[in-house]
Order: sequence, then C-alpha cells, then structure tokens
Amino acid sequence: MKIGYMGMDIGSISTKGVIIDENNKIIAEKYIWTEGNPIKAVKAIIKALQEQVDDIEIHAVGTTGSARKLIGTMLGADVVKNEITAHAVGTLSVFPTVRTIFEIGGQDSKIILIENGIVTDYAMNTLCAAGTGSFLSSQAKRLGIDVEDFGRIALTSKKPTKIAARCTVFAESDLVHKAQIGHKREDIIAGLCMAVVINYLNNVGKGKSIKAPIVFQGGVSKNIGVIRAFEEIVNEKILVDSNSHLMGALGVAILAKNNQKGKNFDFNITDITFETKGIECKKCPNNCEIICFYKDNMLVDAWGNRCVNGDVLELSNVKE
Repeated sequence: MKIGYMGMDIGSISTKGVIIDENNKIIAEKYIWTEGNPIKAVKAIIKALQEQVDDIEIHAVGTTGSARKLIGTMLGADVVKNEITAHAVGTLSVFPTVRTIFEIGGQDSKIILIENGIVTDYAMNTLCAAGTGSFLSSQAKRLGIDVEDFGRIALTSKKPTKIAARCTVFAESDLVHKAQIGHKREDIIAGLCMAVVINYLNNVGKGKSIKAPIVFQGGVSKNIGVIRAFEEIVNEKILVDSNSHLMGALGVAILAKNNQKGKNFDFNITDITFETKGIECKKCPNNCEIICFYKDNMLVDAWGNRCVNGDVLELSNVKE
C-alpha cells in the first residue's frame, strides 16, 4: 500500500489538486475550472486523482486558495493555509534558491519575495483584472483566437503595439482603436502580453526589490508571450516549471504531510452531499451574514459571525 498526501488549491477561476509521495513528487494531478461551484469542482478532482493512483492511502490533506476554509471543512483537512505560504513552500521544493516569485492567476496576482528560504515580503492584487488570466482570455475572445495560441502568436511580432492597460475597460477600448487604425494582430497580441507585465510590475510589484532567481507561476505562466515580456522588461531569466500551475496545491500538500493528524482520507467523500446555506443573524447591530455548512443535511460548521450571538454551532434555535 502506497502512502500519499493530497493538496487542493481552490481559486475563483480554477481548482487544482495533487497527490504527492513521501519525496514530495507529484504522482497524480488535475486542473479544472471552478465554474462558481468549488464543492462540485473538488469532487470532480478527487475522482480524477483516485483514477490516477492504485492501492494508496492518503495520510493528510491540505487546502489553500480563496475557498480553502470551505473545502478544508469538507475534506477534514489537516492544514488550511493562505496562498502566500502554500505557493512559497511549493516553489521552494522545486527551486530551493528562488528569491522572487511572480504569480498570475485567473482573477488575482501576487509577488512573493524570499531570502534564505523564508518569505520576507509579498503583495497581492485582487481589485483589478487588467493584469490577470481572465483579462487575457477576454481579449483573446475579442480577437477571435484561442487563449492557448496567444503566446505563440505573440512571439511572431516584431513590434508590439503599446496598449493602455491600467484597467480592463481602457485596454479593451485601446485594443479596438489600434486594430481599427491598422495595427497587425500579432503586434496587438504581443502588446497585450507586454501590458499585462507592465500592469503587474507597476501595481503588484511596485516598490519591491526583484532579485533573481525569479520563478513565474500560475495559469498565465503557460503563456510564452508573457514569459518573454517579463524577461525583456526585468532583464532576467524567468524560470517556469512544467507544474507551475500546481505550485499552490503542491505546497499545501507538503504542509499537510508535515502536519499530519493521524486520520486517513476517505475517497468515498464524493458520495456525500455537501451544501452551504446563508443566514443573517439579527441578534445585534452587526447583522452578520453567516455561512452554514451541511454534510448530508447535518450542520457541521459555520463561519461569518463576529460575536457569540452568531455562533450557530452552539445554538439550537437558529432559523434558516
């Protein structure tokens, strides 16, 4: 019987899952769209992971990402960690000397600075999508191409078009204008890749001391046009691992392995019904919006309260 450890990174756009062995090697992995339903996405990932491994016991589970608490409760996770910690641990396991991590996902982005294996600074941007994967996806659709072809086409450009990318609205109007006055499609695409990088460095990376080795990860790291743009602007080699989109899941799987609580994971969890229900506590002026989490119609957890009045697990008279 093999022993493994599971990590789940549940984001707003995509959900990633991995199983690692005792040596932190990924032996099963899956990446799918969250589609606004993290519980359904995680069930699908667990099923896919199970199909990739035979005769295995999962000794610990970790969760990270925007839905880490929800899914951590669902899976009975040993570890629930923020994205900064998870991405740093995952990246350090592959690139032990990394000093700067660029991470651009579907709707947010982050920069993590590391010295001697310890996170010393970080920043995140969740307010504007102009420098993220969803921005590139929407522009690819507008241009009538697959986002997977974005980078390949960008590399054919000899003179990238300057695109105003301070925000998505400005970028889209500028893109249309440049196309209408005759800029080549490949130059516009290369310009969009440059705009993503400039937006990222001027916002997320503003005031940060960027030092090599630099690792680029997240879904956008699969775009070779953005990789080239980063290398041209920061004048450094950008390292990208083949599993760059899985670093958060890898990191939290490693953290789970190092913080086991002695209870094996049951793959049959996919047969259990999980659901959330929102209620508003009106017992004090806070009017807290409380999320109740049910497992087969039994309340197992709740969060969102700011005082004991909303501690629904301790109260039997809560009305849904």
